[in-house]
Amino acid sequence: MYAVIKTGGKQYRVKEGETLKIESLAAEIGQTIEFDQVLLIQSDKGIQIGKPLVEGGKVAATVKTHGRHDKVHIIKFRRRKHYMKRQGHRQNYTEILITAISD
Repeated sequence: MYAVIKTGGKQYRVKEGETLKIESLAAEIGQTIEFDQVLLIQSDKGIQIGKPLVEGGKVAATVKTHGRHDKVHIIKFRRRKHYMKRQGHRQNYTEILITAISD
């Protein structure tokens, strides 16, 4: 059984017992959260495709940790113009554990 959920402007394919890193959420560690923007659910009954969302579909998850991804280096460079600019970026994330998928 799996589902496709939408959070943080991205879509994720999730299964029960899976951990994944999503965009940062304002939730405490150990708190249970529910995602109600479910786009697709595949179960024993078959595949339910939402138009655009599956009615009554929910995915429950537990917050494990908060953190920051590895640094991404950005370099802007113009040859022969004596111009080079360096910049770095670290994106915040929330790591969650998928506990239940209900349709």
